[in-house]
Amino acid sequence: MELTNKQKRFVEEYLVDMNGAAAARRAGYSEKSATRLLRRPGVRAALEAARSEQSARVGVEADYVVNALVEIVERCMQREPVRTARGEQATDEEGRGVWRFDAKSANRALELLGRHLGMFTDKVETDVNENVKVVLFGGD
Repeated sequence: MELTNKQKRFVEEYLVDMNGAAAARRAGYSEKSATRLLRRPGVRAALEAARSEQSARVGVEADYVVNALVEIVERCMQREPVRTARGEQATDEEGRGVWRFDAKSANRALELLGRHLGMFTDKVETDVNENVKVVLFGGD
């Protein structure tokens, strides 16, 4: 199915920030139209093709992103000794070496990896297969 010029514009705008409402507005639709547009098979196919082209063009695939996140976690989790002004390792009150690592960045990278793996979801998926019997009563 061929897209209209306005739908093509929506696809282009969506690739800018992956924000459906903003892309719809910039393409000349109402923000509420985004959900409807994203459900259209032609628009979905155009978005998938555009993302594939973009990934090939910049050389960034899902594997690259995941590998980079793993590297960030590993680097952030490396312990580094805290050094004094004289270059010696600092110690605490009990004489133990003081170490530091980047917990905030490690946690963020781990969160992104977990989301990629589907470990954390913001939506609930249900599968309901029940027979429903509808009984209509006529008025007297």
